[in-house]
Amino acid sequence: MSQGKQTILVTGGAGYIGSHAVKALQQALYDVIVFDNLSYGHPEIVQDVLKAELIVGDTSDRSLLDQLFSSRHIAAVMHFAAYIAVGESVTEPAKYYHNNVVGTLTLLEAMLAARVNKFVFSSTCAIYGMPQAIPMTESHPHNPLSPYASSKEMIERILADFDGAYGLKSVAFRYFNASGADPSGTLGEDHHPETHLIPLALLTALKKRQSLSIFGTDYPTPDGTALRDYIHVNDLASAHVLGLEYLLQGGKSEVFNLGNGNGFSVREVIETARKITGKEIPVTISDRRPGDAPILVGSSDLARQILGWNPQYPDLNTIINHAWNWHQKRHG
Repeated sequence: MSQGKQTILVTGGAGYIGSHAVKALQQALYDVIVFDNLSYGHPEIVQDVLKAELIVGDTSDRSLLDQLFSSRHIAAVMHFAAYIAVGESVTEPAKYYHNNVVGTLTLLEAMLAARVNKFVFSSTCAIYGMPQAIPMTESHPHNPLSPYASSKEMIERILADFDGAYGLKSVAFRYFNASGADPSGTLGEDHHPETHLIPLALLTALKKRQSLSIFGTDYPTPDGTALRDYIHVNDLASAHVLGLEYLLQGGKSEVFNLGNGNGFSVREVIETARKITGKEIPVTISDRRPGDAPILVGSSDLARQILGWNPQYPDLNTIINHAWNWHQKRHG
């Protein structure tokens, strides 16, 4: 049950996952304010497609946040504003720690000052590092292998400490591979530069790229390529609404994995993309990338049990079909 016309602040709501969460919140009858510095977000998606209020600003701007919280009655914050490129985080760690950690800390302090104590956080399965058991559960040991992953783990620690000290209640979602697009074709993935396999395959099908690289064909997997757990972005978005409502109903702070619980190999993804697009997708074979695990598959049993979450689009064909619909409209 929705709580009615409560106002939710969505940071990073002009980005990929954030914009889908905004739509899911609107469908659940919440008022939404999008807060985004537009370094990677798309303002036209917020204004023209979602028709949501957009405030352009940075989470490290305390005075702007104070002004926002004092002028509006905000029930909770959903936080997606983060830099996410793992490779870039290795070469530019300062950028990642400043935006992802300092920005989040500033946001949390502004929330506490305004007595807003409900926080839904976009975390990552990357905090686990190399898997010690498959499927990975929330109790899997942490071994972040990049500044990006470390920044997310730090925020989870901050959230635990803020709960103990200040009573700030949070839900953190550790995603596996976010993928797909809204079935309407009006929202989807559009990163610059793009680093994710499914959009790269579709951009290659659209001849926006010459070929697609497969990094490593000698993994101990059925076809030698890495296995990943792909989860439809609309299923991620629905989990965020459930997490929000859990907190609004008095739930305690919690951490949840979000994944499909099954893995698809790089070759399977490419073959499915070829089948759905009917296009050639030339590939080049490259060496393994350092830090890439052979298999990353998560258990989402806890989210199913506590939140009643049930993914609607677990099928790879559906995920790629929705993404293809979006990419043709966006880049065709």
